[in-house]
Amino acid sequence: MGIEKLVLVLANENDSQLAMLERVPHLVGNKAAVFEHAASRTTAICNWSASRDLLRTVFTMCPNVKWVHSRSAGLDNVLFPELVESDVILTNGRGVFSPSLGEFALATVLYFAKDFRRMIRNQSAGVWRPFDVEEIAEKTVGIVGYGDIGRAVATRVHAMGMRVLATRRHIPLGNDALIERYYASHELREMLALCDYVVITAPLTEETRHMIGAAEFAVMKSSAVVINVGRGPVIDQEALVQALVSKKIKGAGLDVFEHEPLPAGHRLYQFENVLLSPHCADNTPDWKDRAMAFFLQQYERFAKDEPLENVVNKRLGY
Repeated sequence: MGIEKLVLVLANENDSQLAMLERVPHLVGNKAAVFEHAASRTTAICNWSASRDLLRTVFTMCPNVKWVHSRSAGLDNVLFPELVESDVILTNGRGVFSPSLGEFALATVLYFAKDFRRMIRNQSAGVWRPFDVEEIAEKTVGIVGYGDIGRAVATRVHAMGMRVLATRRHIPLGNDALIERYYASHELREMLALCDYVVITAPLTEETRHMIGAAEFAVMKSSAVVINVGRGPVIDQEALVQALVSKKIKGAGLDVFEHEPLPAGHRLYQFENVLLSPHCADNTPDWKDRAMAFFLQQYERFAKDEPLENVVNKRLGY
């Protein structure tokens, strides 16, 4: 393992995955005072489940920290000025959660195409009432913010015979067999106008906040379904509500929201054309185990002074 490198793990001590850290020199706690005596010896911080405020406090206590790892893929609740401006490497859990989110997106496509809500309603009422359903082959999926989650979505919908379009901040030079065409950020509305299903997988940054608003809903097909498995505030939630009320779009499948938890009585609970998941589309039974296993792989690299995976561009936020 090389020279001992102490890791501060910001977590509740009763989390069962902490037992997996047996061979890692570490200290666990959920209060800054726990770490005071070890701050000068700390070379890495694992933010397992703490708030940004606690992470910020602990980070500023540790003059020799070289690496911060976030269990989550989203970083809008992790970044703060001292970390962004520092030379400290930041990594995240990108890729750990993508397969399940890709499955949720595909499930949502099928939910609307086959009108499962109507099937369940008729079954519960005990009525035999046939209706038409749609095929998804040849339908167009547009992925907003094509990264690791976007690729997980594309892999699954492409296998079903769907056409896949995608936006990226920087369009790659090579070809991707999954993507029929890439669109630059300023071409977003051009892509949206072509889509039967719009899947949001973008991270939350100042550039992407409310990226999907009234103007974007206005160019979508009235038969379009919007699916968000990225970050809630990428969609202007009030604009989404208005688009659903006015039937500018067919429906929405949402795993993330602008404010969480979604307040009791919120209008989104009431819409027949909304599939609502309480931010648990990636909550598989082993997701925490896989997240910790990835951190341990990262620590092995760190201890051997090898390059880390999932290094974040702190200024861009992903």
